[in-house]
Amino acid sequence: MPKPVDVIDTIRKISDEKGLFSSEAYIFVLEALDVAMSAHADRGHISGESLLGYIRDLGRKRFGPMAGDVFRAWGVRETLDFGRIVFHLVEEGLLSKRDEDSLVDFLDKFDFEEAFALRVFEGKG
Repeated sequence: MPKPVDVIDTIRKISDEKGLFSSEAYIFVLEALDVAMSAHADRGHISGESLLGYIRDLGRKRFGPMAGDVFRAWGVRETLDFGRIVFHLVEEGLLSKRDEDSLVDFLDKFDFEEAFALRVFEGKG
């Protein structure tokens, strides 16, 4: 496993080279993955759909009703974008994947507007 400074440098490099998402988006995905892994006793494989659930929950917890705005500011506009981030991290060797893992695992798993709507935080949805 790379050293923490190497991870940050690699994330900055990915963000600069790809030009799609801010480095904060990559770091957030790694944080959500860490939360997901901690919740699973075997610390094994986490599916794309499961990871998206942790991303949604961590986004709600950390940013509240501003989560959608924060993600959009980072360049993330749909669940597939989180998949792209994961696969960028895989390409750089920061994450691994199984042969059956695919970007399709991240396609349209939740609607950003609904997932981060104010009514969700007011207990109405």
